[in-house]
Parts: sequence; C-alpha cells; structure tokens
Amino acid sequence: MSKGFRQSQSTLHTWSGLLVGWVLFVVFVAGTAAYWREALNRWAQPELPRIEDPARVLRGEQAFLARRAPDAMTWFITVPSERSTSGTVFWVPGATERAGKARGETLATIDGNGQPVVARETRGGDFFYRFHFDLQYLPVIWSRWIVGVCAMFMLVAILSGIVTHKKIFRDFFTFRGGRGQRSWLDGHNAAAVLGLPFHLMITYTGLVTLMTMLMPWAAVANYRDPSALFTALFPQAAPVARSGRPAPLVDLTALLKDAERRFGAPVEYIQVASPGDAVARVTLSRSGHGTLSSYTPSLSYDGVSGRLLWASPPAGAAVLTAGSMIGLHAGRFADAPLRWLYFLCGVGGSVMVASGLVLWTVKRREKLADPARPHFGFRLVERLNIGFVAGFPTAMVGFLWANRLLPLAMAGRAQAEIDAMFVFWGVLILHAFARAPRRAWVEQLGLAAALLLALPVYDALATRKGLPATIAAGDWTLAGVDLTLLAFGLGFGWAARAVHRHIPAKRHTRARAMVLA
Repeated sequence: MSKGFRQSQSTLHTWSGLLVGWVLFVVFVAGTAAYWREALNRWAQPELPRIEDPARVLRGEQAFLARRAPDAMTWFITVPSERSTSGTVFWVPGATERAGKARGETLATIDGNGQPVVARETRGGDFFYRFHFDLQYLPVIWSRWIVGVCAMFMLVAILSGIVTHKKIFRDFFTFRGGRGQRSWLDGHNAAAVLGLPFHLMITYTGLVTLMTMLMPWAAVANYRDPSALFTALFPQAAPVARSGRPAPLVDLTALLKDAERRFGAPVEYIQVASPGDAVARVTLSRSGHGTLSSYTPSLSYDGVSGRLLWASPPAGAAVLTAGSMIGLHAGRFADAPLRWLYFLCGVGGSVMVASGLVLWTVKRREKLADPARPHFGFRLVERLNIGFVAGFPTAMVGFLWANRLLPLAMAGRAQAEIDAMFVFWGVLILHAFARAPRRAWVEQLGLAAALLLALPVYDALATRKGLPATIAAGDWTLAGVDLTLLAFGLGFGWAARAVHRHIPAKRHTRARAMVLA
C-alpha cells in the first residue's frame, strides 16, 4: 500500500509539473529577474543621473506640482531611494482642469537633479515584475487566474515531490554526471532539495497575494462592503473638503524628516489632499524596504502648519500576517546580501522547473520503440521545452537589446520593447520546431550567451554608463547588472558547449542484449 501511494504521488508530481511547467518556468524566471527591478530600471535609462539625495528629488517634485497642478484635488508623490531611477508624481485634476482640455489623471517623472525627466521611454525591470503575475496581451483578471492556478499546481508538485523522494537528504549531496537520465534526475533533485524551503515559501506566499481573488468567501462573509476590507488593510485619516481659502503648502522635505524620525525608516509615498488650500492634508507612508510587512503605517499632517494630526492604528494579527506573507514573497524588505540569496534561490527554482521538463523527455525517450522517430506528443513537448527553457531567457535578453537599439524618440517606445521581445521569442519557438532538437538547443543557448556577453561591451562603447565607468564611480548597482549579465553569458556558453559535446549513450535492443549475454 505504501509503495502504491508513493507511486501515485510520483505520477501526480510528474503531471502536475508538466501540464503547467512552461508557464511556471516563465513566471519563475521573470519573477527572479524582478528581484533586481530597481537596478534594471536604472540600467534601462542610462541618461538619468544617479540619485544621491532623495530630498532634492522631493523638492523638485513639489516645485513641479506647484507649477503644473496648483489646483489639483490630490497629489501623489513617490519618494525615491538611492537605488531608484527617479521620482514619480501623479495628480487628480481639480474642477478647473476638468472643465478645460486637460481631463483625467496625469503623470510625470522627476530625475535626480529635481528636473522633469528627459530619457528614453521604457518599462525596464518593472516589466518583468508585472509580467510574472499579469502576463502580457491578456486581461489582467485572466492572467492572474492563470498564474494562480499554475501556482496551485506548483504547490501540489512540490508536496508530492517530497512524498516521492525516499532519500531526500541523500539527494541533496548526490550528482552523477554523464549518466543520461540519472544525471538529469540528480540535477533536478539537487535543485529541488537545495531550495526546498524557498520553493515552498515563494509558492505559498504567491498564492496568498492572490487570496481574495482565488478564495474570496472569507472576505465576502466578513466584509460585505468591499471598501470596508480596504479600510481595514489601509486605514486612512478622515477626508476633508476644499475650503476655498488659499494657503501656502508646508515644505514637504520638513515633513519627510519628521515622518522618517517617527517611523525609524524611510518614507516611500506622499499624498497631498487639497494642495494650496487652508485645509490641505499631507499623508506620508512608510517604505516597504527594511520592514517585513507590505502593509506599512502612515502619518497625516496639517498641510499648512505641519502639525501631526493622525497616525495609523496598530495593525491586527491578521493584517500583520497577510502583510508579512506578501512581504516575504516580494522580498522588498531584504538588504543586498539577502536579496542576492532570494535571486540565487530563484535561479535554482528556474533550474528545478527546467530540469523537470527536460527530464520528462529524457526519461521517455529511452522507452520509445524508435527514438529516432518519436510520436507527435513527444516531439511537441520536446520542442516546446526548447522554445521555453532556452528561448524565453534568450528573448528576455532581446528585450534588453531592444532597450538599447530602438530609436530614443520613438513613439510608444516602451511597448515596442515588449513587442520586440515577444516577436523574438516567437521566432525562437519556430526555430525550435524547424531544427533538430540537439542543434536547436546548442544554437539557442549559444545565442543567449553571445547576446549576454556582447551587451556590457556595447554599453561600454555606446553609453556613459558602461562597466569601466560604473566601477570607477563606485556605482555598484549598475556595475552589478553588467557583471551579472557577463556571468549568465558564461553560464549559457558553458551549457551550449556541454550540449554540443554530449555523446548520447548507445541504446541496445533487448535482442542484442540477449546475444551479448
């Protein structure tokens, strides 16, 4: 009975991983890249100066809004950190603007010198962050359901994989190279066991971030009014109506210093209600960096006198738990060493999914009656493995090259970068079907290596933010991006060389084996 149960879990593990494995691989790879979204944002806009004084950016944001939207209903301001590219301002127009030509909501970006941004349009690292749960070209709600269901399959695959492994601790230390199926299984097991706590955490907390969509019944039962749930998670000071009595707005940098002193942590968001009015209110929210919970507290000040009027009530256990689960998943609280650990564990998770997909074909090829002429289903899985496992990372590098090569003043440039990536990926998938599998693996892995290794060289020659310049300036955020690209280029090059030099073991038929016996 025990053997039958373990065998059933093995079957469940295999099919729960295979059926959604390609989506899981894409989500894992994009999510892993998103741990460095701020660094990739900076890399994607080399024209922008490095932010050395966030308060200077805030002064520029306040001055810009005072000129551009003095009568707005509300200002929303992001306070950048030293690893950000810029600060963003967003405002809801007032009655005067609503009646005129300028309708709707407006957005602007302020650089490290406190001036409106003049730089290439791009999504940068934010694209990979949004793509790993919102996908692309699909309605957001559909995308999140797809990712949520795939994450459930992933959790089932992890738990059934634990049951399947009879010697899970030995698998941690075992790898036998050059042994075909055995080597792939050892690699898959080692990647899975090494990062098991991370894989469980990242999958479960990913489901928690979508819990009100996937399992809304508890929220509906306890909060019949959706706004009540929002208020419980994000308490706010009571709103005030514009009085019509003009009054100068307090210096926001002074409130920033006071709020950071009270929080003991940086501020990330500022909301100004009724700016330029006697009843103006300024609300500052603590940054998620350095704190585990993503539900951070806020302080509300009088917009004229700067007097503290309101503070968020202490969060309850449920809010703290939910916020901590989301914080664990996003990793925004992490300092540089822990962020590197997140990143490396994400790379390990990507390897785990990829090796599992390849293992399926390696294992079944040995059982085919004629391995040289596999059936359609086998060929389909094999070619899709190439198009996703080798093709998607290569397409991501294509996105980075599009960021560098597309015309700077091109209309809709940010979307064009994304479109270029998906067109490139489509070509790579077609290439996987057009070429012999071994050739396709070598060519796509080799192409990824060449593009990765060439990118830092191009940066050094064509931009002022190349690797020699960033190292000389001590800008290790940008230097780290180029060094990581070089490291991955070497890794893909090694993989292409290993596949090219691999000699498959000769397969003896049963009749030949009997003759030899």
